[in-house]
Amino acid sequence: MDNIASSGAYHSGKYRNLLAEYGYDEKEIADRLALGWEQLFGDREETRIYYPAGEDMGYMLDTGNLDVRTEGMSYGMMMAVQLDRRDVFDRLWKWTYKHMYMDEGENAGYFAWSCEPDGTKRSHGPAPDGEEYFALGLFFASHRWGDGAPPLDYGAKARELLSVCVHKGEDGIGHSMWNRHNKLIKFVPNCEYTDPSYHLPHFYELFALWANEEDRVFWTEAAAASRKYLKLACHPETGLAPEYAYYDGMPNDERGYGHYFSDSYRVAANVGLDAEWFGATEWMREEARRIQQFFSDKHPKDYRRYTISGEPFEEKSLHPVGLIATNAMASLANPEGEFARACVELFWNTPVRTGDRRYYDNCLYLFAMLALSGSFRIWHPRS
Repeated sequence: MDNIASSGAYHSGKYRNLLAEYGYDEKEIADRLALGWEQLFGDREETRIYYPAGEDMGYMLDTGNLDVRTEGMSYGMMMAVQLDRRDVFDRLWKWTYKHMYMDEGENAGYFAWSCEPDGTKRSHGPAPDGEEYFALGLFFASHRWGDGAPPLDYGAKARELLSVCVHKGEDGIGHSMWNRHNKLIKFVPNCEYTDPSYHLPHFYELFALWANEEDRVFWTEAAAASRKYLKLACHPETGLAPEYAYYDGMPNDERGYGHYFSDSYRVAANVGLDAEWFGATEWMREEARRIQQFFSDKHPKDYRRYTISGEPFEEKSLHPVGLIATNAMASLANPEGEFARACVELFWNTPVRTGDRRYYDNCLYLFAMLALSGSFRIWHPRS
C-alpha cells in the first residue's frame, strides 16, 4: 500500500510512550492506565460506565442520557481489545449483536444507534461512527485472540459489516454509510453531509488490508479522501472543526451543529492517532499546534461552544475533561510543538470525571491514556 506514509507505528512496530518521553514514571503510567480501566469498567459507582448484564453480556451506559449507544459499545470494545480483556469484549459484542443489530427494513445489516439498558431499541437508525469502531475492534479481536463460533467470528462479522457500509442501497433498499462517489463518511446513511470527527483515515488504511478484496481500493481511496477533507473542515487559523459539515468542508448549521462543540473534540484525537500509526504530515503537525494554541490561554472551567473561527458563545462546554483529553492526544502529531507538553501535563493532572455527564468525557480520557502511553496499537493478523 504505497499510499501509506513510510513512518509511524504501522511500519516500525514501535509505539511512542509520550508520557514517558515527557518524564513521567513508567510504573506510574502503567498504574494510571490500569486505574482508568478500573474506574470505567469496575464497580465504582461514581465513575463506572460499564455494567454487566446477565451471565454473558454487558453494556456501556451513556450516563447523561441513560441509554446505550453504538458509540459507547464500540468504544468499550476497542478499549477491551487494547487491554486484552476478551471477557469484557465478548460481553459487549454479544449485547450489541443481540439488541442493536437490525436484520430487517432499510437499515438491515446496521446497528441501532440507541437502545434502552434492557435492550429495547430507542432508534431504528444507525450512526456511522459506531460501525467503523465496531469493524476495527472486531478485526483486532480476530487478530489478537482468534475467531470463535458466531457471533464471535470476529473477522467475518467485520467484513460483513464493512460490505454493508459500502454496498447498502445498490439494490434500491437503504443507503450506504459512505458516499460512494467522494468516498466520505456520512453523518447518517440517508443524508448527504458529514461529521468531521467521524473521519478516521487510519482505520480505513487497515480496512483496505482486511476488508473483502473487492472493497479494498475503496478503503484506500476513502483514507486519502478523509485526510484531504479534514484540511477543508478544520479552520486554517484556529484548527477548530464544526460538529456537522458539508462535503466542501463548510459548517452545516441547519440544526445548530455548525460550531466547535462536543463531537468536534474528537478531531484532535483522531489526528494524533493517525500520526502515531501512519506518520505525521506537516498539516497534522500544524493542526495539532493550532488547536493547542487556541486553548492555551483558556481555563477548563471557561471552555465554551465556539464558532470555528474561535468566537465564544455563552454556553459552557458539556465535556471539558474530554476536551482536555483530546487536546493532549493531539500531541502525538507534534510532540515537540510549543503547546504539546502543557496539554499533556494538564491531562495528567486531570482526574476522570464523576457525575451524570461522565460517559463521553471518560471514554475520551481512557483513549488518550492508551494513546499517550503507547498502548493504542494496531493488532495485525497472526502469522
